[in-house]
Amino acid sequence: MLDCAIIGGGPAGLTAGLYTTRGGLADVTMFEKGMPGGQITMSSEIENYPGVTGHISGMDLMIPWPEQCQKFGLKHEMAEVVRVSRGAEGIFTVHKGDGSSVEAKSVIVCTGSTPKRAGFIGEDVFFGRGVSTCATCDGFFYKGKEVAVIGGGDTALEEALYLAKICAKVYLIHRRDTFRAAPSTIERVKNTESIELVLNATPEEVVGDASGVTGIRVAFAEGTTRHIDVPGVFTFVGYNVNNQVLIQEDGSFLCDMTPWGEVKVDLSMKTSVPGLFAAGDMREQAPKQVVCAAGDGAVAALQAIAYVDHH
Repeated sequence: MLDCAIIGGGPAGLTAGLYTTRGGLADVTMFEKGMPGGQITMSSEIENYPGVTGHISGMDLMIPWPEQCQKFGLKHEMAEVVRVSRGAEGIFTVHKGDGSSVEAKSVIVCTGSTPKRAGFIGEDVFFGRGVSTCATCDGFFYKGKEVAVIGGGDTALEEALYLAKICAKVYLIHRRDTFRAAPSTIERVKNTESIELVLNATPEEVVGDASGVTGIRVAFAEGTTRHIDVPGVFTFVGYNVNNQVLIQEDGSFLCDMTPWGEVKVDLSMKTSVPGLFAAGDMREQAPKQVVCAAGDGAVAALQAIAYVDHH
């Protein structure tokens, strides 16, 4: 039986693995069906991780993490976890895709979330080379330049306001003429001179060259199109929370969730189920930053150690 099972191998899962093993748990396995590292490995450049200076990609940032964790005894099993369940006696069962399972005294779920794609041509081709889903991560690369933001919800408008402080101009592209955001946020956007509203418009194609994005073409409801010259396009059309492992055989969730499918946790990353912790982008109100996910993983690990020791 494992002392702790960690589901997911991104920054939160790897940090949880580091802290649980270094903190004294004897048998800890991280289940990650692919190579560890998480979504950040797709970023072409990282500038906002503390202590990292100079040009470094997300892949370069994450390469040393697994080796550091394994030095303290973390095991990595390249297996897909399809479900985590909990027995009446408080022992968890990790069900794997090949039909096998393993028991664990505690579980830390770090399966993250995946940004939804807007669906326009070139979005995947230029993702990480001008197309981004994180203004905090990539906005500074476009300081003094013009960018486009796609979306009409709270996140899209808040990120447009954030980018407006850095960029020369922000084109806010939305398929409707009304927004699904807080009235105060909408008012701030409308009163920001550097934000141009491009409404009743659907992004059709992002174009570019070997250096990255050079512009985006949008189509209007009346049938016309417009090309906007920008080196950066930010899409904010929502996230898919990777919460499948918490769905039980009867369709319910193992622990309490928000209406948006995020895991409800307290400041200690504890869920509503004793011994079950959630960290990183899948938990409620996650900032979706590498440094925050790593912090979540450390907090969850310390709590898991205390839980196992107590029980």
